[in-house]
Amino acid sequence: MTGKLQQTDRTTISRHSERASYDRDTAYEILDEGMVAHVGFDVGSGVTVVPMTYARLDDAIVLHGAIASRWLAAFKEGRPVSVCVTLLDGLVLAQSAFSHSMNYRSVVVFGDARLVTDKACKDRAFKAFLDHLVPARWDDSRQPDDKESEATIVLSVPIREASVKVRSGPPQDAAKDQGLGYWTGVIPLELTAGEPIPDPAMKGNLAVPTYALNYKR
Repeated sequence: MTGKLQQTDRTTISRHSERASYDRDTAYEILDEGMVAHVGFDVGSGVTVVPMTYARLDDAIVLHGAIASRWLAAFKEGRPVSVCVTLLDGLVLAQSAFSHSMNYRSVVVFGDARLVTDKACKDRAFKAFLDHLVPARWDDSRQPDDKESEATIVLSVPIREASVKVRSGPPQDAAKDQGLGYWTGVIPLELTAGEPIPDPAMKGNLAVPTYALNYKR
C-alpha cells in the first residue's frame, strides 16, 4: 500500500503537532526497527494494555499468543485495538526541569484485530515474527508443526488509521532560561547486542551463526 496514513480524530496529534507525520514509509521504518508493541483493548471488564512481540506483514501488524490465553479468545469475532510502538533515541537535558524531554520515534495504529485462520497465512506470520526479531533465523530453525500452529492465535491489524510522532534534536528552552548556566544537551540511547551466549544444552560445538555474531537493530 502506498500513500498517506488515514488521519482521523483519533490519530490527529494536537500536542506538538509539528512532530506529527502521516507518512506510511516513516511508519514502516519505525515498525520494522521496533521489537515490542503495547496493545490496548477492552475485553469487557476494563481496558487492558499488553506488551507483545509483533511483525509487520505487508500492510498489517501481526500479533500472536497462546490459544489458552483467555483474553485472546475475545478476538474471535474481531475487536478494536490500539497498537503503539516506540523507539527511544535519547534523553534531552534542558536548563529548566520543565523543559527536559526525550528524543523518540513512535507509531500508533487503530484498527480491528482479526483472527488469522488460513494455515498458509499463519505460516507467513510465523516466519515474519521470527525474521523480524532475528533476520535469517527462520531458515535456521525447525518450523512450527501442526500442533504448535493450532495452539497459537495470530491476529492481524491493518495499518490504515495511524499516526507517527518524532522528536529529535537539542533542548528547546524558553528564552528566559537560556542563560542560566546549567549543562544542556542530549544523552544518546541505542539498543546494542552483547556477545552471543551458547546454550549449555546444545549438542555439539557449533559455531555461532553470522546473524547472531553481527546482530543489530
